[in-house]
Amino acid sequence: MSLQAADDGVLCTPGLARRLACFLYEGVLLFGVVVIAGLGYGIVTQQRHALVGSTGLQAFLVLVLGLYFVHFWSRSGQTLAMLTWHIRLVTASGQPVSRLRAACRYLLSWIWFLPALAAVHLAGLKSGWATVACLLAGVLGYAALTRLHPDRQYWHDAVCGTRLVTWRPPPRKK
Repeated sequence: MSLQAADDGVLCTPGLARRLACFLYEGVLLFGVVVIAGLGYGIVTQQRHALVGSTGLQAFLVLVLGLYFVHFWSRSGQTLAMLTWHIRLVTASGQPVSRLRAACRYLLSWIWFLPALAAVHLAGLKSGWATVACLLAGVLGYAALTRLHPDRQYWHDAVCGTRLVTWRPPPRKK
């Protein structure tokens, strides 16, 4: 698998707006993954009420999402949303990502949400809108931290030795 470099031979970091658009599109696609996985979980466990067994369902969904991301990141470096937005995950040196590195990135990427969810819990907020507002503020705040990194990468990418790069597939041969 070869990575197509920019004109100057360096892999370029996609802009923050494009990465956030990809993040939003990924969320739309993951909605379907979560619904199908949740339905399967409900059928297998014969779950009759949403609040009964919710901890097991949450753990199962974290596992399913982990398998989804680790599979695509280690196989091609791209999920469907990343493919659409011409973004690829590679190591800091530009090589494909291993399963272990992809799993580490997946676990650390929860930093997008955990501080905001903890703030919601500690503040005792019950409103759905308050939760959404906290999550949105947390995600935008975390994304803004890319301004502090020399290559504009996310914190979890810097820790895992990975980076997001602009990638377009090579032209098809006629």
